Amino acid sequence: MKGPLFYAKILLFGEYGIIKDSKGLAIPFNAFKGALRFKEDTSSEIASSSNSHLKSYAAYLKNQVAEQRLDVSFDFERLDADLEKGMYFDSSIPMGYGVGSSGAIVAAIYDRYADEKVSVLGSLTRDKLLTLKGQFAIMESHFHGTSSGLDPLNSYLSLPILIHAKDHVESTPIPSQNQAGKGAVFLLDSGITGETAPMVQLFMENLKNKQFEEVMREQFVQYTDACIDHFLSGNIRSLFSDLRKLSGVVFDHFKPMIPMNFHDIWKKGLETDTYYLKLCGSGGGGYFLGFTQDLEATKKALDGHQLEVVYTF
Repeated sequence: MKGPLFYAKILLFGEYGIIKDSKGLAIPFNAFKGALRFKEDTSSEIASSSNSHLKSYAAYLKNQVAEQRLDVSFDFERLDADLEKGMYFDSSIPMGYGVGSSGAIVAAIYDRYADEKVSVLGSLTRDKLLTLKGQFAIMESHFHGTSSGLDPLNSYLSLPILIHAKDHVESTPIPSQNQAGKGAVFLLDSGITGETAPMVQLFMENLKNKQFEEVMREQFVQYTDACIDHFLSGNIRSLFSDLRKLSGVVFDHFKPMIPMNFHDIWKKGLETDTYYLKLCGSGGGGYFLGFTQDLEATKKALDGHQLEVVYTF
């Protein structure tokens, strides 16, 4: 058995901001993907480790359903039987890199074992999206302590998702890529794994500081919303103007989320205007998201670093 593929996600804009009710824009990233599967030789370390984690996750889901915190019915008998046969999640999505590895697992488990799934055939109504997002938030909390539900939603639907506010979510078209374009959105590998829960906890503590909360409200959220509007309308000039501001605010106020060896790289982009960096997910490691109007010049400026192109324009 090999189940359907579930893809990674890129949160182009909205990390941390969606906690403060900013807009958010997430897109599927098909370069990384995963699927539930069996393997006759489950003695391999990766398969065995994944199988063990899935068993722990199944126990979590049973508890959430029993405690009536999760309003989803699962075929746990079938899930347990498959896990005993050595089922695991075969994935190329790097863990701890901010591209939705746990979200893909949630989507795959929901797709295969949930009874009476929310139908995504026909129109994707706001109520359907909010129901799925709410269910996925609880399901993914096992991995991070807290979740918006956006990563599994994006992976499950494999569509760009626009968050207007916590109670207003919709699928959205995005401008077509220009394969011959000089500009690009890219992933920059920090070389280290990040952990979501400690970063989110630190952010929530920082929000208790009036000055930080003010920066979030009056700058971070404002620039994030503007960037999303510019991106969706294809206004590249205005996008990069506000991207520069957003990158600067992150550099000034989110330094714990940026590894020390990336501080100079981040600053170099702002000083030369060759590229601008922002967090990809919670930060602390994993990938960072870059934006440039000249990909070749950026490759030279970041010589020695691994870039993965996400979107070209």
